[in-house]
Amino acid sequence: YTIRDLEMSGMEFNTERRKNELKAILNGFGVNLRGDSLEVEARPDNFAQKKHNLLQAMLAINDLFVLAPPKVSSFFKEDVEKFLLLHDIRFTKDINFIGKSGFNHHFDFVIPPSKKEPERVLRTINNPTKNNVSAMIFSWDDARKVRSENAVAIAVLNDQDKEISPDTVHALNAYEIEPIAWSKRDKYIDKLAA
Repeated sequence: YTIRDLEMSGMEFNTERRKNELKAILNGFGVNLRGDSLEVEARPDNFAQKKHNLLQAMLAINDLFVLAPPKVSSFFKEDVEKFLLLHDIRFTKDINFIGKSGFNHHFDFVIPPSKKEPERVLRTINNPTKNNVSAMIFSWDDARKVRSENAVAIAVLNDQDKEISPDTVHALNAYEIEPIAWSKRDKYIDKLAA
């Protein structure tokens, strides 16, 4: 039930990292995964403890995706990386630029320039809140001053669970950052692959 429920919600264990997260939780509670079933072996004298461990494992697996935004955020970044690889889009990941301020700014992917397109600097934003978008705007505004004159920034926004607000799009556009809604990513394949 727990595994299928998560898969129906769009969270699949289809990458090594996700499988390892699941395995670590199950091992911690002494629970086995057989197909889609979570199982424990118990004797009459340890039944209560084994049942408790099974329930705790189910809760921990659910919490992995409900209560841990940094993990979900890194899973979104992983999904973006898989998308880039699937479409043979060249990139370097996890790049840091020191901006004009002297601050270090992290970006998730950089796509090198080509004859058709300039350097493209991407940051994934799993939860496009005002704070997260403001951080992206500051990072790019500071870092662009030390990048190639033609470099462009792209914010890949997760809109799977929540619609992206017009204010978010407007703010990014005001600083010449191109927003790409994850649900519309296929429209940008040619631009990213060029």
